[in-house]
Amino acid sequence: MNWFFLQGKQWFQNLSRALTTPLFYIGDNHLSISAIVRLILLAVAVLIIARTIGEGIKRLLLTRMGLDRGNREAIASVIIYILATLGILIVLQRAGIDLRTITVLAGVLGIGIGFGLQNLASNFISGLTLLFEQPIKVGDFIEVDSLLGTVENISIRSTIVRTLDGIFVIVPNIKFVENNIINWSYKDPKSRLHMPVGVAYGSDPLLVTEALLAAARAETSVLNRPSPKVWFKGFGDSSLDFELLVWIDHPQDSDIIQSSLNFLIEHELTQQDIVIPFPQRDLWLKNPQDLSTLFNNSIVTNTSESKVFSQNGVSSEQKQSSIQPKTKKSALTSPNNWTLRDLLRRVTYFESLTDLKLRQLIEYGYRQLFPQGQIIFRENDVGDSFYIILSGAIEVISEKTGKYIATLHEGEFFGEMSLLLGSPRTATVKTLEDSILFVIEQHDLQRLLEESPSLAIDISQKLSERQQALQELGLLDHISSENTPFTRIRNRIQTLFGI
Repeated sequence: MNWFFLQGKQWFQNLSRALTTPLFYIGDNHLSISAIVRLILLAVAVLIIARTIGEGIKRLLLTRMGLDRGNREAIASVIIYILATLGILIVLQRAGIDLRTITVLAGVLGIGIGFGLQNLASNFISGLTLLFEQPIKVGDFIEVDSLLGTVENISIRSTIVRTLDGIFVIVPNIKFVENNIINWSYKDPKSRLHMPVGVAYGSDPLLVTEALLAAARAETSVLNRPSPKVWFKGFGDSSLDFELLVWIDHPQDSDIIQSSLNFLIEHELTQQDIVIPFPQRDLWLKNPQDLSTLFNNSIVTNTSESKVFSQNGVSSEQKQSSIQPKTKKSALTSPNNWTLRDLLRRVTYFESLTDLKLRQLIEYGYRQLFPQGQIIFRENDVGDSFYIILSGAIEVISEKTGKYIATLHEGEFFGEMSLLLGSPRTATVKTLEDSILFVIEQHDLQRLLEESPSLAIDISQKLSERQQALQELGLLDHISSENTPFTRIRNRIQTLFGI
């Protein structure tokens, strides 16, 4: 028993001696295995404490300051690195290690190791550049080397990007410094999508423009400002090439929005009977004489089949031709199925416009169907749209006093008062029957008035009359001015829109 005790004591002494035996010297201090283990544990503790403090500052302080995610992550990362560096230096100093000696040693080792760690050093410097300069931040939607994704984390060596498929990709920081990077979220996340569309030769460009703009305005993710545009790109081999341009503010959803737009475009083109053509190619036959027999047999067969059809009655093609005109005629009797060009030409201001001018006009606004009894806007609402009645009738009333003001029919307009005077809506407007309105947003009204000066003059005249009528009804405060109402409102239009 004593022998086992003595053996154990001797083994413990040998282990203690091995752990405390100096392995090498740094200046006047020596480092043993136990000292190295202690330094490693202290360094790990410092890193954990630094990360905990940095995350706490980010969560408790930076979030309350209202900083965005990218700035919070960058500031927290810098704080963590500074605390970790200071903590490790304090640990080394407390261990009795002369930092000047480490500096000399690091310089000597750096010469040899630097050549083998050039890539790591480049990524390190690039990481510091990204954190301080912030060309990209955590939460930004970026594109690098055909890789689309959201930045999840920026560290000293690499950046983690999450793709649209939910895959996390680790990208070395040097990629963001040496390559061209597309940052869709930089300053302004708004970006423009290009949707190419080819239609068959013979298609009406005005109808194509109307269909594409209708598809763009039906997609809720498309911004109204800037307005959608349609470009005629050129004459292709098999099609007239158009391009729909829309603005979005969520570039990370661009694939989803493009897919939705493609569905809407196909639907609108089908509604307008506009064909998307197949590629057309010319076929040259080297041996037409050898094929003549086959063609003659085919003609004989088709002739016999047509006789069978004539015996049984009217052919399917004849039946279709007898039904089709009735369908088209019934469809055209409803204004809802009319083209926007036909509806706009019913308005006095636009009846003499050419198709090219009408195409520009269609880009300024959009038509919207309001069923009978629907309220278009209420009294005291904020006014940001101008309306032209294409078909139907609307009623203007004052809910405040319960007074009837006016009834407006096709060709007339409304909504200009609050838009031009900068005041809330002075009345409530609702439809008396199913009505189609041409809606123009405030930012597009300037271009419309520039294209139609007569409309600007008529708006000034109508607005002055309506303003006087509302003052007589006690619905609008009296505005004293040396100028006449028409002159005052005309000057207001010139000031707002520069026309």
